[in-house]
Amino acid sequence: MMKFADIVPISAKTGTNVEKLETLINSYMPEGDHHFPEDQITDKSGRFMVAEIVREKVMRNVGDEVPYGATVEIEEFYRDDQLLTISALILVEREGQKRILIGDKGERMKTIGRDARLDIEHLYDTKVMLKLWVKVRRGWADDERALRSLGYDLNQ
Repeated sequence: MMKFADIVPISAKTGTNVEKLETLINSYMPEGDHHFPEDQITDKSGRFMVAEIVREKVMRNVGDEVPYGATVEIEEFYRDDQLLTISALILVEREGQKRILIGDKGERMKTIGRDARLDIEHLYDTKVMLKLWVKVRRGWADDERALRSLGYDLNQ
């Protein structure tokens, strides 16, 4: 049997003991210098964050049918006073994966797009126009140059 330093039963639904767990976790974490300004939440670019949001929605909607077989490439990302405009390609390896992603009459893509757009609007606190396309690019997962261009760090 494993030996645990502490056991804290929590409830995500009611929040019971969540604060206690956070305090306990923090007590085990070493003190250190800040690596980012306090208001900065990540070292990743906005394009990367948006691509990951779209990819998450893809996985939530078709993860069983297209496991790890999709990535997202941001083609256009610009913001004016009232709107953030994003165009993105969802890349898959096979034609069958493309059909699964699009769904009957495009319904699955509508769901993915709507869910991603709502999260992006929340992240940027602005209206978002999100345009998504699905494209077959065979072997994208084995192409180091393509992976780097998509924001993946192969040295980690």
